[in-house]
Amino acid sequence: MPAPRLNTWLWVQAQLRTCNFNAIPAVVRHRGDPDLGAVILVHNRLADGCVAFSRVTLESGGVGWLRATGDTPVSEADAESYIERQIARDSDTWVIEIEDRDGRFQLDAPIV
Repeated sequence: MPAPRLNTWLWVQAQLRTCNFNAIPAVVRHRGDPDLGAVILVHNRLADGCVAFSRVTLESGGVGWLRATGDTPVSEADAESYIERQIARDSDTWVIEIEDRDGRFQLDAPIV
């Protein structure tokens, strides 16, 4: 039996509060379905580029992150293009952007 999951809105709020507590700027760029919306998290390292992560459900029922824009950071324009394509495909997707020049932000689940 899979572990109980927080609804998406509550999870997003927790991430924003965690970032706020650690003085890491974070914003919701697109609001999706509050209960079951997909999540794209953009880790913007400013001059070092962006990585977009997509939240996925693992076979075990847990949560993981997929490097949606590839193994190396991309430009903000490339990350934006990916986001636009995903929202066009699923308008219930949440997009959170975290600006973190120093790389202090940590994902809450493994990268798969």
